[in-house]
Amino acid sequence: MTPTATYRLQLRPEFPFAAAEEAVPRLARLGVSHLHLSPVLTAVPGSAHGYDVTDHGSVRAELGGERGLRALSGTARRHGLGLVLDIVPNHMAVPADVRLNRPLWETLRDGPESPYARWFDVDWEAGGGRVLLPVLGGPLRAETDALRVDGGGADGGGDADRDGPVLRYGPHVLPLREGTAGLPLPELLDAQHYRLAWWRLARSELNYRRFFTVSELIGLRVEDPDVFDATHATVLRLLREGVADGLRVDHPDGLADPTGYLRRLHAATGGRWTVVEKILARDETLPACWPVDGTTGYDALHRVDGLFTDPLGHAELVALHRDFTAAPADRGGDWPATVRRAAYRVLTGDLAAETDRLTRAAVRACEEAAGLGLRDHAPPVLRTALREVLVRLPVYRPYATAGGPAGQTDTRLLETAAEGARAAVTAAYGDAREAEAVDVVRDLALGRLGDGPAPRDFVARFAQVASALRAKSVEDTAFYRYTPLLSACEVGGDPGRPHVSPEEFHAYCARVQRDWPTTATVLSTHDTKRSADARAAVAALTECPARWRALLTAVAGAPPRGGGPAPDPHLVWSAWQTALALGTPDAERLTGALLKAVREAALRTSWTARDEAYEDTVTDVVADLAAAGPRDPARRALAQWAAEARPYVRANRLGMALLQLTMPGVPDLYQGTERTYRALVDPDNRRPPGELGVPGTGTGPGEDAEDGNGEDGEKLRLTRTALLLRRERPDLFLDTASYAPLRATGDAAAHCVAFVRTGAVVPVVTRLARRLHEAGGWRDTVLPLPEGRWRDLLADRVVGGGGPVAVAKLLDGGPVALLVRD
Repeated sequence: MTPTATYRLQLRPEFPFAAAEEAVPRLARLGVSHLHLSPVLTAVPGSAHGYDVTDHGSVRAELGGERGLRALSGTARRHGLGLVLDIVPNHMAVPADVRLNRPLWETLRDGPESPYARWFDVDWEAGGGRVLLPVLGGPLRAETDALRVDGGGADGGGDADRDGPVLRYGPHVLPLREGTAGLPLPELLDAQHYRLAWWRLARSELNYRRFFTVSELIGLRVEDPDVFDATHATVLRLLREGVADGLRVDHPDGLADPTGYLRRLHAATGGRWTVVEKILARDETLPACWPVDGTTGYDALHRVDGLFTDPLGHAELVALHRDFTAAPADRGGDWPATVRRAAYRVLTGDLAAETDRLTRAAVRACEEAAGLGLRDHAPPVLRTALREVLVRLPVYRPYATAGGPAGQTDTRLLETAAEGARAAVTAAYGDAREAEAVDVVRDLALGRLGDGPAPRDFVARFAQVASALRAKSVEDTAFYRYTPLLSACEVGGDPGRPHVSPEEFHAYCARVQRDWPTTATVLSTHDTKRSADARAAVAALTECPARWRALLTAVAGAPPRGGGPAPDPHLVWSAWQTALALGTPDAERLTGALLKAVREAALRTSWTARDEAYEDTVTDVVADLAAAGPRDPARRALAQWAAEARPYVRANRLGMALLQLTMPGVPDLYQGTERTYRALVDPDNRRPPGELGVPGTGTGPGEDAEDGNGEDGEKLRLTRTALLLRRERPDLFLDTASYAPLRATGDAAAHCVAFVRTGAVVPVVTRLARRLHEAGGWRDTVLPLPEGRWRDLLADRVVGGGGPVAVAKLLDGGPVALLVRD
C-alpha cells in the first residue's frame, strides 16, 4: 500500500515503541496513513538515532524489542495506520565493546579467514593482514599502561567460555587471537588481526571503509548476496508478516553498486513502497533504472524553500556578507571557491586514507591493463589527477559500472571535471604529458577500461569517495563557511543560487508527477540543519536586507559583557541569523548549534583541534544575548525585527507547509512539525517530542486540532485539513493524479503560486509577502479558477469558478487557501 502521508518518529530509549504507541490515536486523527520509524534494529546502547546498528538479527531491546514493535504495529493497524522502517545497508557500528557486534568481533579475532570477514569492506593487504582500530586517546607508546588482559565476561557484557580472554582499554573490549593472551604486551599486540592506534591515524592509515569520516561506523559489503541475506533477513520477515509496509533506505550512495542493491531489495520485498536517501543536485535526476518510488524528499525541500527566497534580496545579502565579514573568496566570500577549497582540505586531510586506497586501485588497474597504454603513470601523479577530478564533481557520485556503457549524465559530468583537472595537473607538474593521468582516471571512473578486478574495484571506490567528499566538503564544511543566508545552507540546497522561480517550481512538479509520483517530500528531518519554520524566518531576510543591515549595526558594536575579546564578524553574522531562526534566546540550544557550526567550518577551531579561547568567545556571545534585558539594544533590535516580520514569516511558514502537503509526492512530516516547530542542527532536532515547547494539552506529537491556539493552531488546522483530504481522496494526489500550473495575471502575479490537482484541488499560496505588501498588495491580480463551485477548506467558504477571481478576494486577507471542488 502506497502511503498518502507519513509521520517520522525519532525513536530512542527516552521515546520507545510504547511512547509511539500512545501517540497513535492522535496521529491517526491528524490524517497521516503511516508512521515512519527511525532504525529499529539493535544499535549501540543509548544511541539517540539508531543508525549505529550492531545486530541485524534482532529488534532493539531498549525500544521494547520485537514484542514492542509488534504491539505498536497492531495498535497502528487498528487505527488505520501502517509502518515504514528506516534501514541502514551501508554500515554497522564499531562499538567500544566489540562483543556487541558479533560479526565484527569474530572478524577481528580470526582475521581474513573468518567467515564474517567478507561482511566488511577492509583492505587487508594495505594493513598487512590487520585492521587499523583508531581508538586510542594518544600514541600507543603513551597508552600501554591503560591496556590490560582479562578472562572476559567478568563485567556481564560477554560470555567468557565463548569469547575467551579479552583486551580492555577503558570502555573498549576487544578479542584476542587464540593462544595469545599470555604473551608480553608488545608481542600480544603484534599478534592480533587488528592494530590498535591513536585516533589521529585514522585520517591517513585507516584501511576499512567507513561512513564518511566516522571511524565508529564500518562499511558493509551488501553487494555480496550472502551479506545482503544475513543483514536483511529480519526486516524482510517483518515485511512478510505484516508488521511493516515500506522502507526508507539510508545513504545508498555509500554502496559499491546501488543499482544492483536496489534491484535485489525490490525483488526481496515484492515491490513494497521504498524511497532512498539520495541527495540530488539542482539539475540532477534520480537514475531511471532504480526500482524505487523516489527519494526521501530533499529535492522537494529545495524547490519549496526557493520559492520564498527573493533573488534580488539574496544578492544584496551576499554583497553585505562579503563587506561585513571580509571573508576571502575561498573561505566564505564566494560559494564555488569556498566549496573547492573545502574539497581540497577534506581530500588531503579527513579522507587522505580513502584517497590513498583509491590511488592504489588506480595503480593496480594500470598495471593489470593489457598492452602498454597505461604504463608509466606515477602514483603521485595519479593521486593528483584523482584529487583534481574529484573536487570538480558537482554531484555526490557517478553510477557507472566496469565494462558497461556509461550513462550520458555520468559521461558529461566526468568529461567536464576532467577538462578542468587537466589544466591543474599540467600546472602542478609543468608537463602536459602528466595530464594524461586525468584521462586514465576519467576512463576508469566511467568503466571504460574493462571489467577485471582492478577496474571494478576502482569504479566502486571512486564513486564511494566522491560521495563522502561531497557530504563532508559541502554539507559539513562549506555550508558553515558561506553564510549570507543560513536557510539556503540546507541538505539538497544550493547556497550559490537558492531562489526558485514559480516556473521552475511548476516544471519540477510536473516532472515528479510524470516520473516519480509517489516519491517522498520533506521540509524538516532529523538531518536538516534547521527546521522548516526556522528557515521560513531566515528566508524573510531576503525581502528586507536593509533591515538586516540595521540589525547588524545595532548588535555588532556592542562590547562583550564579560570583557573578553570581541567576536569576529563571521560569528556575529551566523549567531544572529541563528537567533532569528530559533526565535528565542535559549542559551543552551544556541550555544550547541553555534559551537557545532564553528567546528564544522574549521576556520578558527575544529572537532580535532579545539581553540578553547575562541570557543569561549562563542559561548560568551550567546550568554550576552540570553542575559540581556528587554531594553538592551541588541535584544530590542531582535524583538523589533521579529514583531515587524511576523506576518511575512507566517506567510512563509503556512505557504511552505501547504505546498508540501499538496504538491506531487508523499509528504513525510517530521515529529512535531504539524505545529510551529523551530529547531536547529542535530542534536537539537532529535530531542524527544514535547521538549521543544509545542503548546497543547497533550504530551507528544499529533495532538488534536482542538487543542491548538494561535500560530500553532493555525498550522495544525492547515496540516490536518490537507492530510485528511489526501487520505480520503488519494486518487487526487498519487500515481493516477495530474498536476497543472494555474497562473495568475496582474501586477502581483509573481507573488501567487497555484496549481490544480486532478481537476479537483487548487492550493493557492502567497510568496514574498513583504515585497507584495510594500508594492501595494494584490491590486488587480486575478486567478483563473476552473469551472465549478469551489470551497476553501481552510476558511470554510465558497468561491465561484469558471473565470478570473480576484486573488485578494480569494485569500480574504490570509496568505493561503485550499480550494476543493464541491
